[in-house]
Amino acid sequence: MPTKPKEIRAVSAAVEKEGRFLLVRRGRAPAKGLFAFPGGRVEADESADQALARELLEETGLRLIHASPYREIVLRGDGPEQIYRLTVFCASVEAGEVTAGDDASEAGWFGRREIAAMPLTETTREMIDTLQNKAAR
Repeated sequence: MPTKPKEIRAVSAAVEKEGRFLLVRRGRAPAKGLFAFPGGRVEADESADQALARELLEETGLRLIHASPYREIVLRGDGPEQIYRLTVFCASVEAGEVTAGDDASEAGWFGRREIAAMPLTETTREMIDTLQNKAAR
């Protein structure tokens, strides 16, 4: 008898500053080796906002100033039993030096040319394109 997939709540932060996006290279599954917005799982005792602030600090060393929900995505995990319900927030962070940490093997601010050549998750690339086109109008 098939089991119902386990849904895992997750958050990520789309942070844009002066035409550059804050991205991390995932050090673990899902999407290991690919660049994406910083984020991760929402722990049982956290709100989505708390998880977003914690994940940003852990993965980039930057503190969250403000965030507003932008888009919700459902993603498959490593197996058919995992589903991630990802809430992407448009966010702003305090100024500071970006330092990769936790499960991020690399972190930084990346512009349009760099992003075009980077291995990104499909949803991250789509959202960056949408946000860049929206800003260009």
